[in-house]
Amino acid sequence: MASVTIQNAVKRYGKVEVLHGVDAAIRDGEFVVLVGPSGCGKSTLLRMIAGLEDISGGAISIGGRVVNDLPPKERDISMVFQNYALYPHMTVAENMAFSMTLAGAPKAEKDRRVREAAEILGLTPLLERKPKELSGGQRQRVAMGRSIVRSPQVFLFDEPLSNLDAKLRVQMRSEIKALHRRLGTTMIYVTHDQVEAMTMADRIIVLQGGRVEQIGAPLELYDRPANSFVAQFIGSPAMNLFTTTVRNGQLLIDGVARTGIAAPAGLAEGCVVRIGKRPEEIALDAAGPLSANVVNIEPTGSETFVELVMNGKPISMVMRSRPDFGIGATCSLRLDQGSVHLFDGVSGLRI
Repeated sequence: MASVTIQNAVKRYGKVEVLHGVDAAIRDGEFVVLVGPSGCGKSTLLRMIAGLEDISGGAISIGGRVVNDLPPKERDISMVFQNYALYPHMTVAENMAFSMTLAGAPKAEKDRRVREAAEILGLTPLLERKPKELSGGQRQRVAMGRSIVRSPQVFLFDEPLSNLDAKLRVQMRSEIKALHRRLGTTMIYVTHDQVEAMTMADRIIVLQGGRVEQIGAPLELYDRPANSFVAQFIGSPAMNLFTTTVRNGQLLIDGVARTGIAAPAGLAEGCVVRIGKRPEEIALDAAGPLSANVVNIEPTGSETFVELVMNGKPISMVMRSRPDFGIGATCSLRLDQGSVHLFDGVSGLRI
């Protein structure tokens, strides 16, 4: 096991800079997820940790040792890719032992490690099968088993569940988290799926445009997002943002519609503030000050997702009860003062 420290890490491709001074400290034995939209630099950062991409500036340390100039094989890491990359002519056991075979490890040692990894992952009955005889989930377990056999200081996962169906993704999320609890090894996991990040991580690093937006525990990011980007990226459906103006100590939409939310002390008259409300925090109220039109209703069983439009802008609402209205209806809404998130209208930073 080992900590991973990233200090002012920069990545350039020619004159184009794609990572702009990333700083992060990943503790020994921690499960950290890198999350963000496509093109934010999360896979590039993971590949830099692995040594598959050169670092253009800054430093990356594993276990207190700067690894900028070390090749991947000397970093004592193991990486699980989106593509399983299994050798089709080899058995499960041979695939799992491949790195040890290349290293010239004794057969008894290889067999012992393969058996231990197979036991952890439930692969013991499949050791003599070829990859073509396995399901997608079983192939992903073999790829993880190949990493476990190496006993690395750090596991790196690059969107390993992207090729699996929805049900299997949920199962594999649970299995990877259980694997982490059992091994206690540092794990860094890349995904664009914020639900994966929320359910698996000890801490999440949110990236956008090659910069770190926020680092924190899943519920910390959900309850106190540092800015409007994190507020909308973490949580599904996304947080609603209402652009308001400070008028006489109140926050008004379009300078007229009352939100019922008082402006924080010290904000100047006319200042633009964005109010953030989670979909589950918006309430129907016949006497509510806001009016919106229903454009879609999605029942999921225990909850109902309702999409509305107010002044041409979309709003999402989650209802625990069954709605008594249909598409095209007009609803009155209330925004409670409680659980409100306020962001600067210019910088997007939390107020």
